[in-house]
Amino acid sequence: MKRKIITTSDGSKTIQIEDWNEQYHSIHGAIQEANHVFIKHGLLFYYQSCHPELVSGSNSISILEIGFGTGLNAFLAYLKAEELQQPINYVGVEAYPVKSEEIKQLNYVELISENNNAEFNKIHSIPWEEAQKISPSFTLEKQEKFFKDITDENKFDIIYFDAFGARVQPELWTEDIFSIMYKALKDNGVLVTYSAKGSVRRAMQAVGFTVERLPGPPGKREMLRATKHSANAES
Repeated sequence: MKRKIITTSDGSKTIQIEDWNEQYHSIHGAIQEANHVFIKHGLLFYYQSCHPELVSGSNSISILEIGFGTGLNAFLAYLKAEELQQPINYVGVEAYPVKSEEIKQLNYVELISENNNAEFNKIHSIPWEEAQKISPSFTLEKQEKFFKDITDENKFDIIYFDAFGARVQPELWTEDIFSIMYKALKDNGVLVTYSAKGSVRRAMQAVGFTVERLPGPPGKREMLRATKHSANAES
């Protein structure tokens, strides 16, 4: 399918799949969306609200990203790990890795943190299927596989669900996929996504998640955050 680099409303670039009229990030701002959905309502929510003991930095946070794509979410998580001095173990799953010539055309480092150009490049240059330290606070493993083939259980604190939209890939937003996500999360873990579709919310609830609607990023009214409550938690 034909692909091209486009500039979103906050000046950051993303990849557009022209045949689908679908982008890797919001056209209203790639960086703004990533920070709002995945950092603010995912990582920082978990870090500050769910598990305040993590503030000491003594325990690591495990993140699974569904749709590693351009590496923007991983880069922002790396920067937050450095800022907070909070160890993060990050796994990014991607069935179709982005080509290096496309990565070179993205301007995330220029807009976010030019001092971390080496780390952004390392995120993309490390081999797949191997856990590698990007810094003392951030370990990354990129896995090339389909989301349906994830078999982890009770492993992750946070899931960034950043798949292409249900309009073009409805098979990625089903009860079957969210059941896999539910199993992969630890008790009290959270899943965040930019989507707010009713069918997505109902699929999450059907497999056991407690789901809340939150204000969306620029250009989108709402987003969803789903929590896997402990089996022995009070109802």
